[in-house]
Amino acid sequence: MLIKIGFDIELSVASPTALIYLLHVHPTRRDDLVTPENFWITPFFGNDEYIDSYGNHCGRVNVPPGVGSVRFTNDAVVRDSGLPDPVADGAWQHDPRDLPLATLQFLLPSRYCEVDSELLNFAWNQFGHTPLGWPRVQAICDFVHGHIRFDYQNARANRTALEGYRERTGVCRDFAHLAVTLCRCMNIPARYVTGYLATSASRRCPARWISAPGSRPTSASSGTPSTPATTSRASAAS
Repeated sequence: MLIKIGFDIELSVASPTALIYLLHVHPTRRDDLVTPENFWITPFFGNDEYIDSYGNHCGRVNVPPGVGSVRFTNDAVVRDSGLPDPVADGAWQHDPRDLPLATLQFLLPSRYCEVDSELLNFAWNQFGHTPLGWPRVQAICDFVHGHIRFDYQNARANRTALEGYRERTGVCRDFAHLAVTLCRCMNIPARYVTGYLATSASRRCPARWISAPGSRPTSASSGTPSTPATTSRASAAS
């Protein structure tokens, strides 16, 4: 199917500001573009573009003094099957000794994912008996789906995975942070991807490495495999 994507974002700027943005279609989906991105910055002061360490297409625009607002717009059409990602029940969980070196960073504690907290012992007590691989990750996602109650009124930007576990409330990112953290506790490298869906607000879906070909996405907020969407941002949960 064909999906029309786009946005119109205007930011108020009170002083000279360096704006760093992650608004482009992810490079892994560029070949699926039916029409190219029509990305504009208004007014235009020149911009620098780069690919960050996670493969995101990023940019920076330096806003000079005296500019009241900056507008970012984009639109394009992308081709997508619309089908859910395949369920790989037999996907194997590799020993940390055999993991690709590039994935080891996604085992570490971070600002929002406290792998070195009480969640480490909890994860092994809760999931240590589950079969390795896909079933273990699904068990983690099912737990998170049932443990946290979605409540936008309780959203806050600084809630960590441990706090989400204790408070049992949050929004999409809190589901993702807790699922990512529990996977990392179980020696499963994990990060999350943020995508924009036409029928809802932005969604954060964890991705974890349990098979040789690479990562597989699962949605902890829905408790089911995620449906591929045009991913405009991808980042480590940090």
